[in-house]
Amino acid sequence: MPDIGASLREARMRARIDVSEIETQTKIRAKYLRALENEEWDLLPGPTYVKSFLRTYAEALDLDAKLLVDEYKLRHEHLSEVELQPINAAAPGRERRRQTPTLPPWFFVAVIFVALVGALWLLGRNPDNTPDQAAAPPPPPPAATQPAPVATPEKRPARPRATRLRIEATGQVYVCLKAGDRTLVNGQTLEAGERTPTFRSRRFRLTVGNNAVRLLINGKPKLLPASSDPIGVEITPGRGRQPLSAKKRPLCV
Repeated sequence: MPDIGASLREARMRARIDVSEIETQTKIRAKYLRALENEEWDLLPGPTYVKSFLRTYAEALDLDAKLLVDEYKLRHEHLSEVELQPINAAAPGRERRRQTPTLPPWFFVAVIFVALVGALWLLGRNPDNTPDQAAAPPPPPPAATQPAPVATPEKRPARPRATRLRIEATGQVYVCLKAGDRTLVNGQTLEAGERTPTFRSRRFRLTVGNNAVRLLINGKPKLLPASSDPIGVEITPGRGRQPLSAKKRPLCV
């Protein structure tokens, strides 16, 4: 595959994203992002940070983060000394079993014979002690009350991951975008070909003046239904997008 740094740089240039935008989005300092693109690993704090920064940077550019991290491990990390040690052909337990002396078969026969002779001698001393007169075994203790089974707490469903959203204008369009209490695009008019940075949130509320936009949700393009009136859209993980009422969701001011 191409070099790691070249893959990152080409993906960023194709997306027309400046390093400063990636710095704001990923919270990784620009000098570390440039070091990743130039493969200047010595300028980074350590291999752990390199892999973490690579994963975050690749996800921000919609690249295969696992592939880049595995490529870095293959090229720049070495096997530990434990992995390089030879494996002994004979297991220690097997060696110990070989060293344990075994008893001859006649020894066990002699032990059984002695036990039978001792039992017959005891019966001869006490002829009245027959099996029918043997003391009855004590009654078993009452069964203990079984504790009630402890209810296993139900596992909470995993929280949905954040959604990535980028807006591209296909014509002149008014755009207002909010994520929770934050206003990401405050009533801005975009011309055809303009686009916003890629935002991350678990819930977006979008209001556009018409349908002259293309939404990239987690890297997949989505188009709005044809309309010349303002359109309100809610975007959340798992539910896709859900139309909103313009009366309930007013435009940004």
